[in-house]
Amino acid sequence: MVSFEDVRQAAERLRGIAHRTPVASSRTLDERLGARLFLKCENLQRAGAFKFRGAYNAVAKLSDPERARGVLTYSSGNHAQATALACRLLGAQATIVMPENAPAAKRRATEGYGARIVGYDPAREKREEVAERLRSEGDPVLIPPYDHADVIAGQGTAAKELLEDTGPLELLLVCCGGGGLLAGSALAARALAPGCRVIGVEPELADDATRSFRTGVLHTVSNPQTIADGARTPSLGRLTFPLVREHVDDMTTVSDDDLVRAMRFVWERMKLVVEPTGVLGLAAALSGRADVRRRRVGVILSGGNVDLSYALALFEKVPEGVRS
Repeated sequence: MVSFEDVRQAAERLRGIAHRTPVASSRTLDERLGARLFLKCENLQRAGAFKFRGAYNAVAKLSDPERARGVLTYSSGNHAQATALACRLLGAQATIVMPENAPAAKRRATEGYGARIVGYDPAREKREEVAERLRSEGDPVLIPPYDHADVIAGQGTAAKELLEDTGPLELLLVCCGGGGLLAGSALAARALAPGCRVIGVEPELADDATRSFRTGVLHTVSNPQTIADGARTPSLGRLTFPLVREHVDDMTTVSDDDLVRAMRFVWERMKLVVEPTGVLGLAAALSGRADVRRRRVGVILSGGNVDLSYALALFEKVPEGVRS
């Protein structure tokens, strides 16, 4: 299992490599919600998302002979970009299994970092099976996007920095796909702010982790049709499921319309470009799915890799305003 000591060591490994991203605040947001919110801007991280932390930590821990074999992973985009960049920095060849419907901006960026992309149809194939087929053809080192100890430890450094920069928080809202960021963040919160409640946030259309958390039985989803492409993961993982169950206090979900309204707020009022998955935590606060009143609240804005034309189309489709 992963511990906070692993998170601490990952932070040392990432020092001077990953950005120590800023923490943003908004008087308008605080007044609207009756709380004090601190937004950790991982949309400004290298490769545009928190995923760089875990990918670099995992690739950096490989031996030279392992890196020479190349690195294989599967991702809808952010872990793909992060792994491609980490491999370029550390001298390894990256092969990425990516769905054919992945956002074009994420695919272009991944290719720009020098990775080889292998596409697949998520309606017909499972990415894990495609990756296993590629492993059988060669001998690359597999670094999955969330269910990997070094990835989880790296992701936890975002919350570690947030808590160091803000002081103790009463509530921490973290997006959840496969649970790597949520598990790592919960480890950091337990060590640095034991009284802080950690809540994971998923899209309503991809609520497998919420159901798993509540029942204690691992639930899955298949190719969920949510705009939060980073949360279209089939389930929590072998490592992340028990970590989430042990260290997270609660889970909640938000609608896709809630995500668009939260995006509109940070784009227009805070001048921050954040993708749908990246605003899951903030959407829970704005929609009332998480009670933030009279609390000091941390929110991780997990990424900002979004096609601008797609985002503008979302803004046109969903009415302005925040649901009360």
